[in-house]
Amino acid sequence: MVIVYATFFAIIQAITEFWPVSSSGHLVLLHEVLQLQLVDDLTFDVALHLGTALSLIWYFWPEIKKYVGAFFSLFKGINLGREEQKTVLNLMIATVPAVLAGVFLENIIEIFLRNLLTVSITLVVGGVIILLVEKYGKQRRDYENLSLPESLLVGCAQALALIPGVSRSGSTIITGMLLKLKRQEAAKFSFLLSIPVVLGAGAKKILDISWNLVSVKEIYVFGYSILLTFVIGYFIIKYFLRFLQNRSLSIFGWYRIVLGLIVLGLYLLS
Repeated sequence: MVIVYATFFAIIQAITEFWPVSSSGHLVLLHEVLQLQLVDDLTFDVALHLGTALSLIWYFWPEIKKYVGAFFSLFKGINLGREEQKTVLNLMIATVPAVLAGVFLENIIEIFLRNLLTVSITLVVGGVIILLVEKYGKQRRDYENLSLPESLLVGCAQALALIPGVSRSGSTIITGMLLKLKRQEAAKFSFLLSIPVVLGAGAKKILDISWNLVSVKEIYVFGYSILLTFVIGYFIIKYFLRFLQNRSLSIFGWYRIVLGLIVLGLYLLS
């Protein structure tokens, strides 16, 4: 039964990580309903996030190689006229807020905000924001044209995603669209930005696990879940970016609102 639950969790994680519907919110809800008994809920969620981070690395490998090369070229003298170097600096500065929030606020958020009420509120509010941005926003820019302050603003939006239900991809994509990025360009910047944060958080949590207390079965389940989210996540990225070329995010906004109201109902009945 555990492997069936792990499969279900992995599929949900792979789908919701990249759609602006909040993977963490869905996982909190699933943990409440299914009560999957592994090391702990948050650690298992991080293992799932590692799988989707690996799918991001695989999909964006050409861009990653380009930006890694640009990063090392920074030591030879910064030239903000080069798009690759500018984007590297943008990604670096945008990563800072999430790192600081993770270091200083993770425990507080886990204790006080990892619950159904928080998820219901953030799902509904996020859904309304998506609908408003889709109706009134203007998308015409590429992510390589972002300034450092604008990138920092996207990074602050990513930091908010520590709150269950906010959605890392949703908050950063919508902020990018508010800055007049095209939907697909906002998503690309969002996905590239998430790689170091998710990998760092995952690595830290994995190192914190007392592996001598973890059974061989649980290790197999972790490995299986990471592999499954990796494979499914790759195809979700590919087709979601294609979807954004000529379709709006409104369907995700309505989905968040409906799901948020359902979660609120479950909270009030519990």
